[in-house]
Amino acid sequence: MILLNRSSSIRHLLRHCHRQVIAARNKDNLTDFHGKWPEKEQQNFIKDMRVITDFISEAEEQQLHEEIEPYMSRLRYEFDHWDDAIHGFRETERKKWYPHNRDILERVRDIAFQGSIMPYVHILDLAPDGVIKPHVDSTRYCGTTIAGISLLSDSVMRLVRTDAQKYEQGDSLNKAGESNENAATAAAETEAYRHQPAALKDDNFYADLLLPRRSLYIMSHTARYNFTHEILAKEESKFLNAPIEKTRRISIICRNEP
Repeated sequence: MILLNRSSSIRHLLRHCHRQVIAARNKDNLTDFHGKWPEKEQQNFIKDMRVITDFISEAEEQQLHEEIEPYMSRLRYEFDHWDDAIHGFRETERKKWYPHNRDILERVRDIAFQGSIMPYVHILDLAPDGVIKPHVDSTRYCGTTIAGISLLSDSVMRLVRTDAQKYEQGDSLNKAGESNENAATAAAETEAYRHQPAALKDDNFYADLLLPRRSLYIMSHTARYNFTHEILAKEESKFLNAPIEKTRRISIICRNEP
């Protein structure tokens, strides 16, 4: 038993050291670009897709977790989401927060949004073996910016270039001269909360982002509309060819109005 406990402690220490090395190496650059990026596209992506490490402290992470865990623990993980975009998850929305956690969300609003955010904050709890597939969030349910705090685990987010035209605000539904058939198709697509367009990384340029535990990501404008985003499954979770252990992950997600 002593040997088992010691072995477990050593593994934990090694994982911690590895995470510290990765974080130190990528403190200022948490993005790994793949493929041939047009210069302007890459510049816009860097501007519109940001990751802020250590956005919250360990104590603040614990405060957020303690507030949401009593409710989340009563939910069952789902493996057959209605739009097939997520597997191994449970989710809810929350409007009222304890004052100390409301202060954290106000910090998110101040740094990520120009103006107000939607009153209901999305909480997404992903199981260790859960996965978020490539998708683009519908403009019917959220606006130009999505910002999320990562709790409990590091993870890797992949963004792959896709057809941006359909996902812009005031999209093709408003363009003069479009056929009724195309307009009807676009209208049906906006009904879905998460679109899953074909965006194969083999045919496109893409980027992997390391999302350290307690970081804040801010995805806006071109990063929001021009790319699918996903959280890599634990067996694929690597950054700069180094494995990133993904355990249970909770995201506290804020959005602005459509």
